[in-house]
Parts: sequence; C-alpha cells; structure tokens
Amino acid sequence: MAVRGIRGAISVAENCSAEILSATRELLDELCRANALTDFDDVVSAIFTTTPDLTAAFPAEAARGLGMNQVPLLCASEIAVPHGMPRVIRILLHVNTERGQREITHVYLRDAKRLRPDVSSAQ
Repeated sequence: MAVRGIRGAISVAENCSAEILSATRELLDELCRANALTDFDDVVSAIFTTTPDLTAAFPAEAARGLGMNQVPLLCASEIAVPHGMPRVIRILLHVNTERGQREITHVYLRDAKRLRPDVSSAQ
C-alpha cells in the first residue's frame, strides 16, 4: 500500500473561528468523499495552512471534531506572497491507499478553485 498526498483548499469570507472551522469541516468532508476515505485509520497525517490573515482558529480543531483524534495534525501559516489570494485554508492529507497517483482527487472549493484551474475538481 502506498502513501499518497491529497490536496485541497477552501476560501472563507472573514477571519472568525466559526467560519474557519466550518470551512475546514466542509473541505475535509469533501476530500474524504471524493477519495472514498471512510476510516481515519488510513490517514497518516495532515498539514493545515492558512493565509496570514486567518488567525481566529486552528483548522486542526475541526479535524479533531470530526474524529481525527489519533491522526498527527499540524497547523502552519502560508508564506505572505504579494497579491496572493486572501483568506484561504489549505490541507495536505497523507493517506495509505491502494489508489494510484492519477486516481487521487484533489479538491478546491469556493474562490480557492482559482488556485488550481488545471485540476478538474476545481471546475
């Protein structure tokens, strides 16, 4: 079984805890659905990043609320690139899977779809 990375991103309208946690749950739910992840035992680890303008909550709190209590989770801040998209939460899940690299579905939601126009799930 291989370890694969699954990427996703979602934008939020404002820097508030409820919105950050809700958007993170939405993105995690969609990443799991799109990649048939039904058991968090298959998740090796997860890295969450936020743009520097999102400071009201740790996105990992949402993952814990969904049941990722044994998964190592890490939150970090994205690089403050000039003209970068504001208010974005990104996730990189490392998962054990039989799927090949081309079978992985990366998920981009809301305005974050513009980050990866080359990814079909962002359409």
